[in-house]
Amino acid sequence: MEEAVILDNFEKNLQQNKEKLENCQRTKNLTSCYNCPEIFTCQTRKNYVDAVYNSMSKGKNEGGFDF
Repeated sequence: MEEAVILDNFEKNLQQNKEKLENCQRTKNLTSCYNCPEIFTCQTRKNYVDAVYNSMSKGKNEGGFDF
């Protein structure tokens, strides 16, 4: 039962970061981060990438993903 709560938290964090990223893209009139001059320094994008990784690895630091 506890595992389901952990999974929900990773998915919730991913969804929140995805919404922030998409909002940033909309405000800059972009459809992708690749055309943004801040792509390599953007904290919003970094947070999203980290959230994707954490949702796939379920927070494990050993590497590998749980599909």
